[in-house]
Amino acid sequence: MSARGPHISKLFDLTGRVAMVTGGAQNLGLDMAEALAEAGADLAITSRDCDKCAAIARDLAERTGRRVMAAALDIQDSDQVEEVVSRVVDEYGRLDVLVNNAGGARLTEGTGITVDERSPEDFEYVIRLNIVGTFHCCRAAVRVMKQQGSGSIINVGSISGMVGRDRWVYEGSESMVPNMSDYTAAKGGIIAYTRDLAAEVGKHGIRVNCISPGGFERGQPEEFIRRYNSHVMLGRMGRDGTDLKGAVVYLASDASGYVTALNLAVDGGFTSWS
Repeated sequence: MSARGPHISKLFDLTGRVAMVTGGAQNLGLDMAEALAEAGADLAITSRDCDKCAAIARDLAERTGRRVMAAALDIQDSDQVEEVVSRVVDEYGRLDVLVNNAGGARLTEGTGITVDERSPEDFEYVIRLNIVGTFHCCRAAVRVMKQQGSGSIINVGSISGMVGRDRWVYEGSESMVPNMSDYTAAKGGIIAYTRDLAAEVGKHGIRVNCISPGGFERGQPEEFIRRYNSHVMLGRMGRDGTDLKGAVVYLASDASGYVTALNLAVDGGFTSWS
């Protein structure tokens, strides 16, 4: 009896594909870039830190044997985004996967994290960086992917955009503050944007999904980790270098060829525990 379809290893194989990862020079962005290269993709990684990005690109190329280009990019600048995507296509001839990882928060000195103390300028900056920046990258990538008739866009949300945060977890850990409401609004917006963009571009063979990571352990205070873990079904925080890699390869590859508009929470069950 012959196999009913491609071998499972082929479904996850990204050989011949080209992926662009924004914010790909550190933390979860670097994990996702590394995973895509290990699965066979050629890469473009971007960061606002040009020197760091170039060093990471060289290291990834040496370790994985893939072609890896680096580009300085501020995703808030639509002209820069268009230029970088054009460079990727000029270099590789196509763009198959976009991972919108760049984003973040901002707290100006002298302002607070509560809604009554929050700086309107910081609030607008965080919305612009996360939501508008994601839009700029999606717009540029969709133009290329429409011509190809295929593509996978992976936005990066957060569990902060899915549930309210229990402030008790942060009590007694002075170095830790709960995510500010503008960050949660931005990440929630990215999750919603993912769903409707998927509905718009599906007819062009483009899939759009979202990954929403939970908390990852990076030297936080012991009491914070203990309290956080009490909310997690698996009883631990995420592990850098491991726990996000499978999710991004799945959504980038043909293994998820019939999956779009999904928000995949990589959180150990945090958001499913009431």
